[in-house]
Amino acid sequence: MKISRTKFVLLFVAAAAVFMLGTTLLLKQPAESVFGTGSVLSLILSPIKMIMMGPLLPFIKWLRQDADTPPPFFLAGFVLYWTVLGYLIYALLCRLKIFLKKDLQ
Repeated sequence: MKISRTKFVLLFVAAAAVFMLGTTLLLKQPAESVFGTGSVLSLILSPIKMIMMGPLLPFIKWLRQDADTPPPFFLAGFVLYWTVLGYLIYALLCRLKIFLKKDLQ
């Protein structure tokens, strides 16, 4: 199945947003808690959350210095980071696909 780069990145950003919302609401964790609360599910999801949130922690701390930071700044930071991450994953998967095609021939 061939999927365009734009569609892949849009699906990746949507899935990342759903994942972060789900871990925040279902596990009752704040978005900044990367290492979880001690439950088994939280322990399993911690590596994924580390990749999705880890590099953004300094950005979040910097934005929280002002008590009245509008939420769109947080959302813009997340979407920008997840878009770049989605493009990198797409490029990696394309390279892997090309490598595997050459290896099978």
